[in-house]
Amino acid sequence: MKTLASRLLALLAFGPVAVAAIAQDAPQQLPAIQITAGIHNIQAQVAQTPDQRATGLMFRRTMGTNDGMLFAFEDAGVQCFWMKNTLLPLSAAFIADDGTVVNIEDMKPQTLDSHCSKKPVRFVLEMNQGWFAKRGIKSGDKLSGTPFGR
Repeated sequence: MKTLASRLLALLAFGPVAVAAIAQDAPQQLPAIQITAGIHNIQAQVAQTPDQRATGLMFRRTMGTNDGMLFAFEDAGVQCFWMKNTLLPLSAAFIADDGTVVNIEDMKPQTLDSHCSKKPVRFVLEMNQGWFAKRGIKSGDKLSGTPFGR
């Protein structure tokens, strides 16, 4: 029979592993910034580390109408996204350094289909699917906000 002390030691030893395992199946919450698309305001959580970008919007069951996630990369490149463990249908806007939308891709939940920028970009903004189309935002339009120098 285990003593209370040995159970506590086991919990302390395996607790961080259990917490990490649970955290992997939970949506992440990151600091948010405001971005503007014409007259529309967006509250975008910013994923800027490799781990934050890899998790993205995985495991999230709902997202506010004007909420999204901005993926910020150190260097411009052809950015490709997939929807593994992502429960919400999303639209991804691939964005140049100056805020110009390069292309927008609709993505189906829980698929491994690759959706890529048509040219090198440092930013990708994910919103609920159809958000950009409903507001008439398309390739060539500009977003405003701190990441884009305004």
